[in-house]
Amino acid sequence: MTPQDTALLATAKQNLEAESFAMKVAAKVGVPFETLMRMLPAGAQASIGEAVNRALEQCLQVALLDTRTTIAPRSKRLHTAATAVTGAIGGFFGLPGLAIELPVTTTVMLHSIAEIARSHGEDLTQPEPALACLQVFALGPNHTRLNSGAEASESAYYATRAALTQVTREAASYVAEKGLAKEGAPALVSFIARVAARFGLEVSEKAAAQLIPVAGAAGGLALNIMFTNHFQRLAEGHFAIRHLERKYGQPEVHQLYESLPTTP
Repeated sequence: MTPQDTALLATAKQNLEAESFAMKVAAKVGVPFETLMRMLPAGAQASIGEAVNRALEQCLQVALLDTRTTIAPRSKRLHTAATAVTGAIGGFFGLPGLAIELPVTTTVMLHSIAEIARSHGEDLTQPEPALACLQVFALGPNHTRLNSGAEASESAYYATRAALTQVTREAASYVAEKGLAKEGAPALVSFIARVAARFGLEVSEKAAAQLIPVAGAAGGLALNIMFTNHFQRLAEGHFAIRHLERKYGQPEVHQLYESLPTTP
């Protein structure tokens, strides 16, 4: 691998592994993560889960249909500004506003992720690269892994990708053969469920932070900027690695990735 590509891989690893969203939120609001999560009222997880599933189902349509058309490129700053506005609205209405705000915010973020994917050479007219955009919502370091059987020495990024490989392959195969004629098809439901398992954690952390009295609309705006920037960085890392894997092969890139240090 060339020195330039090695540097690209090192940057990608920093984007993917350095700091979880929970740590960023805790630092922003000055409250430990565990305390934040205890602030969520009883029954909140159920409503958050419904909002997450609704948001991801809408994003599935966007990823597999809307991103296939040629749209005018927009900057990451424009997408971030748009999610900041939706965050302010959601923050004003508190937890009940999440059901309205989250699908809009997530869809705007997906468009930003799609632009990043294209910049790294992804062909979003194909189902697998389009679904890789939704995978971004499940990436990043966290206290929980999708793949509980992963080796402790393996990175959170590759462990998560491994856990998503089969459901992504099945969903891509289904879409390639039948399209989105039946959105409730088991292959698509399984894919959404696996992504939602991780994305729901991030949304819960954001929702809990918005319950802090000093937050409100201003807090919702700031948190959505953090939220969007977080997933944009994950997307930059994810698609840089996919670009390198197309160039050098997945085994070589994976091996080098694991050998690189992660700066806290």
